[in-house]
Amino acid sequence: MIDWRTWGPYLSERQWGTVREDYSASGDAWSYLSHDDARSRAYRWGEDGLAGFSDNEQRLCLALALWNGRDGALKERPFGLTGPQGNHGEDVKDYWWYLDALPTHAWNRWRYHYPQAAFPYDDLRAENGRRGRDDPEYELLDTGVFDEDRYWIVEVCHAKANPTDLLMSVRITNAGPERETLHVLPTAWFRNTWTWDPESPRPWLAAAGDAAVRIDHPFLGELELLVSPGPALLFCDNETNTQYLYDVPNATPYPKDGINDHVVSGAASVNPDRRGTKCAAWYRVDVEAKSTVELRLRLRPSGSGPTPEAALGEDFDRVVATRRAEADEFYSALTPPAASADEAMVMRQAFAGMLWSKQFYGYNVARWLDGDLGQPVPPAERLTGRNARWREFDAYDVLSMPDKWEYPWFASWDLAFHCVALAHVDPEFAKDQLLLVCREWFQHPNGALPAYEWDFGDVNPPVQAWAALEVFAIDGGHDLDFLSRVFDKLLVNFTWWVNRQDADGSNLFEGGFLGLDNIGPIDRSHLPPGCVLEQSDATGWMAMYSLAMTTIAAILNRSGHRPTRDLVHKFLEHFAAIRAALERQGLWDDVDGLFYDRLIKPDGEAVPVKVHSMVSILPMLAVAFVDEQTMDPAVAAGKQFATFLERHGMRDPEKLTEAGFLRGRPGNRRLLLGAVGVDRVTRLFHRLFDPGEFLSPHGLRSLSVFHREHPYTLDIDGVKSTVDYQPAESNTAMFGGNSNWRGPVWFPLNYLATNALERYHRFFGADLTIEYPTGSGRQSTLHDVAADLWERLVSIFTVDADGRRPCFGGVERMQHDPEWKDNLMFHEYFHGDNGAGLGATHQTGWSGIVADVIRRRHGMVPSIAEIVFGLEEPR
Repeated sequence: MIDWRTWGPYLSERQWGTVREDYSASGDAWSYLSHDDARSRAYRWGEDGLAGFSDNEQRLCLALALWNGRDGALKERPFGLTGPQGNHGEDVKDYWWYLDALPTHAWNRWRYHYPQAAFPYDDLRAENGRRGRDDPEYELLDTGVFDEDRYWIVEVCHAKANPTDLLMSVRITNAGPERETLHVLPTAWFRNTWTWDPESPRPWLAAAGDAAVRIDHPFLGELELLVSPGPALLFCDNETNTQYLYDVPNATPYPKDGINDHVVSGAASVNPDRRGTKCAAWYRVDVEAKSTVELRLRLRPSGSGPTPEAALGEDFDRVVATRRAEADEFYSALTPPAASADEAMVMRQAFAGMLWSKQFYGYNVARWLDGDLGQPVPPAERLTGRNARWREFDAYDVLSMPDKWEYPWFASWDLAFHCVALAHVDPEFAKDQLLLVCREWFQHPNGALPAYEWDFGDVNPPVQAWAALEVFAIDGGHDLDFLSRVFDKLLVNFTWWVNRQDADGSNLFEGGFLGLDNIGPIDRSHLPPGCVLEQSDATGWMAMYSLAMTTIAAILNRSGHRPTRDLVHKFLEHFAAIRAALERQGLWDDVDGLFYDRLIKPDGEAVPVKVHSMVSILPMLAVAFVDEQTMDPAVAAGKQFATFLERHGMRDPEKLTEAGFLRGRPGNRRLLLGAVGVDRVTRLFHRLFDPGEFLSPHGLRSLSVFHREHPYTLDIDGVKSTVDYQPAESNTAMFGGNSNWRGPVWFPLNYLATNALERYHRFFGADLTIEYPTGSGRQSTLHDVAADLWERLVSIFTVDADGRRPCFGGVERMQHDPEWKDNLMFHEYFHGDNGAGLGATHQTGWSGIVADVIRRRHGMVPSIAEIVFGLEEPR
């Protein structure tokens, strides 16, 4: 049976400039395969395109190419600056949006704005190259190319009549004041597998008249692509143009860029026999001002379904109308009744971005290192370079990507947040993703999880157990098999952390990078010689990991799914040891009321790194509560967990009850477990909710505004490095690219912090209130604080009292133009003072979790505690 998800939006939007396609000696992926070379070079590991669809193994691809008649090349993929070219790192410059999608991809809608004048490639490169890190980025709108509305609105809708019958509608609107011509080239092609594997059979495409293409593939079978009448059908081969690139004779006279060269310059570079492995239907569309023209295509098994006329006519209309109505019904059911229409739109576009951001990801590291049979041997340097110790990694899967242009490769901790959002619309896919990153062909034999393509061996926060619990709860708390499977693999990963990231066995962890980029004064992955960095955030993450694993083990045991009581005790013991280390090892500064990293020098001197950042807050996130059935056996064992309770005078249940840490009816009471004592938590709250520190109008800043007036300088043996508050783009290139944690609002840590507040409130209720905001004199419950923080995060995207969306910042066209203002981008991070979107423009991967926030703040999401304590204890 063919799955409805067999075909979907699985093309990348940037395959060039990736590690997979880099076969250089230097490891300079940006330079080895550039945007300009991409049109002429066949990719090895994947494909890219505009509004692209493919099958789930990316054998056959269908996407869009455009030409305004003035550019030097077809627009076949989004354009952007490489990491070295952009004044804030890699930076895409085209404007496109994901407007709608269903989990089955039976309905997907995409929109793009394409200038009618020549695309200013050289201007964008030159001006951004001239600007420095203190300057804003120079964007496509800044060039004036959209002035007088001289641009095309291109909207693509994909719909399915059944799992193998794909419809593609391309609507072209002339937004400008005069009649214009646009060249529209819907393009189908095979991913090149035959060059790298001589045994692989070669598929083919061939014209079947003037409005259809026959497709023959050894695994997909015989298909046909029907197209609206009137195009010229052009064919070439998805083969590298070696003559153009390297002055080496071509294997075919009609290489990959043959269609481009024929359309743009009239070259005889397309096959007159009208067959090949790449083809395009070339339409020259004349469109009056403010008018729209539609083109239609249909990809289906040969000879199936209605006649070609009906297939692109009345039956096409019927399928599109049905799928659009199904999408409306689907999202109507997901929308909380109390949500505003604007929130509903934000939620729907966020989910659409999550679903559009799936991508086929193929990467066999051993083959990448050693080279392909019959191809040039890769340079020797790569055998000791990037990812050389991950030879077991062998991906051939559809993955949720952070951003298919700026981050067109998975990142393990990003993926955890993706899955929490995706669980609302496609829980099976969300669960499969969490399991996938733990599978044998992803997880290292030593237990490490791969971080991200640029360095699998880097260390990301261990949030997979937390995410598995959230996905389990969102899905209704029934899939114990999933929880059991992921738990087993995370046991191995947890052991890797304990063995490899705690150098002296102190239970203070040294995770290094941990995804936090520029948050400190030094590169935490490359320390001064002989130094060790004891990290409050790494230690906090491990406390959180311990509690999440405790909870999973308790669920499996409590439900009777499998006996895991010993593992409950194991992780309670780990938690107690980490809590003790946090208390005794000097990471807490009692004067400042914050946790700080400690740099241990070779002579044993401990230097606190006194930066007011989310590193200082992270230990607070580790909080959970356990019931008496879980607690009592662990206390009876008399080990570290019992000692932890006794040290705090809490081993006696009556004393625990009096202190407020054991609540409920006898026999059904619950114990609060936190890596940080409540007295310190309230002190952290005082800092966290201070508008003069972390609290911004649109969430929690990653670095305190305190450092605007009080930069922090770390002096290690005469080498000084400084941190200051930067609400927008960072002016330091510590990690290269657009890495920035020096002030902006990031969704992941905001989400986790607010989630922790809800857990504290579920335990204390109205008995615990705090001043919020700090200095206001107003007391609030933690539930009310969380509700306000959820509102601040959602307000980044919704229209405010002045009719503006903060995420659009000062870009007036996006704020007011009807063709732009309701098309949302989900940026990587947001200005720490005004909420303007920054960084990657399509990182729906984790900013898309705002969709979860909208449902959660309106009471549509069960808590993990509700699921856990709703389970019956086995008899």
